[in-house]
Amino acid sequence: MTLTFDRNTYSQLLAEIAPKVIETEEDYERLLKVAEYLTFKKNRSPEERALHKLLVRLIEDYEEENYPMDESTPHEILLHIMESSGIRQADLVRILGSSSGVVSEVVNGKRSISKAQAKALGEYFKVSPSLFI
Repeated sequence: MTLTFDRNTYSQLLAEIAPKVIETEEDYERLLKVAEYLTFKKNRSPEERALHKLLVRLIEDYEEENYPMDESTPHEILLHIMESSGIRQADLVRILGSSSGVVSEVVNGKRSISKAQAKALGEYFKVSPSLFI
């Protein structure tokens, strides 16, 4: 079943949220809260998915300009995401479908993350698999 995109519903969402280029920390915090809500909302409508995509783009643009980050390694990114989401190394065994030895090597940076593992991590954490490659 394919849900159709309703321009009126999307227009109402836009009017309610009023997204614009983020210029202040207050704008950033406000749109970040909406984006986080939509990120974890179950069964998002096509209109909510479109709004989420727009908000993420606006947030990323603001963050790139105001919070430049040093390039992190895939291993460092994985550790950060694990810490911020409360995932333990043991949980990755199930997520990656690998042995605890392999997972330990990945987490400790002794083994690189394979494309299949990156895809599984991306799906689980709802981020781009490219973060882990």
